[in-house]
Amino acid sequence: IRVVRRLSGGGAVYHDKGNLNYTFIVDKDAAPDFNFAVFTLPVIKTLEQLGVKAEFTGRNDLTIDGKKFCGNAQYVRRGRILHHGCIMLDSNLDVVVNALKVREAKFQSKGVKSVRSRVTTINAHAPRPITMEEFKSLLKSYIFEAEGLEPMDLTPEQLAEVRRLRDEKYATWEWNYGASPAYDMRLEERFDFGLVTVYLQAERGRIKGVKIYGDFFGSGELSELEAALVGLPLDDNLEKSLEPLDVGRYIHGMTARDLARLLRG
Repeated sequence: IRVVRRLSGGGAVYHDKGNLNYTFIVDKDAAPDFNFAVFTLPVIKTLEQLGVKAEFTGRNDLTIDGKKFCGNAQYVRRGRILHHGCIMLDSNLDVVVNALKVREAKFQSKGVKSVRSRVTTINAHAPRPITMEEFKSLLKSYIFEAEGLEPMDLTPEQLAEVRRLRDEKYATWEWNYGASPAYDMRLEERFDFGLVTVYLQAERGRIKGVKIYGDFFGSGELSELEAALVGLPLDDNLEKSLEPLDVGRYIHGMTARDLARLLRG
């Protein structure tokens, strides 16, 4: 299984020919940050046409009968919002579950006993089997008609730029895996906004190195926050030191107090 890192937050997803991925790129003024409901409505409405009742639940999920079939994530930068989702139309759920090893704390927080009991596919609930081409066509038609959009083909020059960006950044080992320096401590806590894991290296009571991971969302580059944390003392004044950093921009929903408590163990 190939591993690919993405810009947006949230957890890992599994891709195969049984799922469909969709993306909206809009001006930030068109929708508030992390308003997932507005972007998932076309999927819900398309499924209504096919006799399937879906709903938006939690932070970023689409569900049928309480089971997740679509996760969504967002990335905000330079006045633009990129929203995308992974729709499981007819994926092999046994493979999905084996590929994604979710921490026990994550699915227990949702009141379920296992990942397998929480996920489903659209076709498991459809009155009849839906083909990928049929679903894709109906979803595109709904979006185009609802928004009054016209299709546009990328030029050869634009496609060449896409390939260049893929080859020079997104397909590289450095982007997808990068350096994994040794750290002294692993700190982890589940919040309402997601799971936050911190790898911390400290020296003489100060932060020497830090890496932050999790299934949360944020509009800032985590590397900026990590760099700003280096050198801060892990003392009683840490919360005050964190306040100018606007922690919530990098980890949506997190406060300086939350991060200070986590960093101090």
